[in-house]
Amino acid sequence: MGFYACVLMAESLQMKEGHPDHYYVKKGDTLWDISNVFLSNPWYWPEIWHINPQVANPHLIYPGDKLALVWIEGGQRLTIVERAPVKFTKKLTAQVRTTSTADAIPAIPLDKISAFLSKTRVVSSNELDAAPYVLAGDNRRILSGAGDKLYARGEFTEGEKTYGFYRQGVNYIDPNTGELLGIEAEHIGAGSLIDMNSDVGTLSINESGQEIRVNDRLLVNEERKITAVFHPKAPAEDVEGVILNVEGGVNQVGAMDVVAINLGERDGIRDGDILAIEQKGDVVKDRVRNELIQLPDVRAGILIIFRVFDKMAFGLVVSADRPLKTGDKVTNP
Repeated sequence: MGFYACVLMAESLQMKEGHPDHYYVKKGDTLWDISNVFLSNPWYWPEIWHINPQVANPHLIYPGDKLALVWIEGGQRLTIVERAPVKFTKKLTAQVRTTSTADAIPAIPLDKISAFLSKTRVVSSNELDAAPYVLAGDNRRILSGAGDKLYARGEFTEGEKTYGFYRQGVNYIDPNTGELLGIEAEHIGAGSLIDMNSDVGTLSINESGQEIRVNDRLLVNEERKITAVFHPKAPAEDVEGVILNVEGGVNQVGAMDVVAINLGERDGIRDGDILAIEQKGDVVKDRVRNELIQLPDVRAGILIIFRVFDKMAFGLVVSADRPLKTGDKVTNP
């Protein structure tokens, strides 16, 4: 996990009252959890982190590691002061620590976003329209599942044998401009191309989360590894957008929910960006002047961006101070 050794900035860094001097990393911890132990504003973690060059794999934190606050150049920095002991099954054998990076703690709970990292996709209407489509199941079945064969027609990618089956889902529309930001391609299964006859391919279905229907689309599988390497940070530029959608198609949003926002790569959004969620202030009556007044927006939560597309992105709500909803504003923290 790439941590940066940045200059301590007093105006942005506020140590949490009652924070410990040291902390032992536990199984199940995330970088966000640990940042919350020490900082009032956890997204400023890069500015307090200090890499200790004497520690093997200083960019990774493992359960059992001891973290401590040390004074460097007049400011407090967080560093690894003691690595967790490595257990070996054979004694009296010289070995080098080869702990897998997969065992390092993640920045956020990966189990909450794994399906979105590995399967859920946002595509353009042109991309979906151009994709091969299911023509028929074996024996003219309308519905097919794992273990079945089916036939699909269209322009297949040369040399590609593995495909995902997708169904058109939500249309993501920008509420301010009316622009189509993308179309959700809902992953419903995966299969292998076993034969081609002109533009009709025969595929075996290797897995299916639900029954595959006529007209479902085929897209080449993406190689996206689920990794612990996320770098929570404030966006490099000023941004402002809204929550478009929440997983499950409901309007209410809470902590650990996955949401879609109307900001993407073209807006400067990157994986790991932290965004504040703000709600419009109430309208109250000024009884002295007998007029209605709009109160300022209220900070209501925090989300971390974990997958970015050209015009939109998915994020995980890591904290919610009040009930959230689609349409709430997202902006720099």
